[in-house]
Amino acid sequence: MSPINTLKVKISTKTWNLFLLTIATGGLYPILWLYRNYQIFDEVTKNKTADDVYIIWIAVCIGLSRLIVGTNDDSLDLVSGLLLTAGNILYIIWAFRARKALQEYCLQEYKIDLRMNRFYTFLFTFYYVNYCINDMEEVERKYKILNQRS
Repeated sequence: MSPINTLKVKISTKTWNLFLLTIATGGLYPILWLYRNYQIFDEVTKNKTADDVYIIWIAVCIGLSRLIVGTNDDSLDLVSGLLLTAGNILYIIWAFRARKALQEYCLQEYKIDLRMNRFYTFLFTFYYVNYCINDMEEVERKYKILNQRS
């Protein structure tokens, strides 16, 4: 059995850095982060959360949205808003797939019931998933302490 921090080591992204890079790149970094890491995530958890085409659709929605926003054409601004919404929905769908995969992985591999908040998953999507990946060692430590007392 691999150590519980395998995902953390392989993905190696602090949540704060993920947030700052999102701001610094004008929102492009999450697409790159997801493209670079979904295969690692899927390989370690043994659950499929995305594929290349899925990530490309996120990039298309977000990219086209940014391309046509602010053209002073109400119909293009509406399309831009719809594309941005579609891209964010795709992020949310991935986050819930990742949440489920991470919970199953922890339960099957380490017998730990990883509790991930649905509201935070919805609101913070990949940031929250990344936070939970980075926090898994602490969850395991607390779980072991609690089980020793029982």
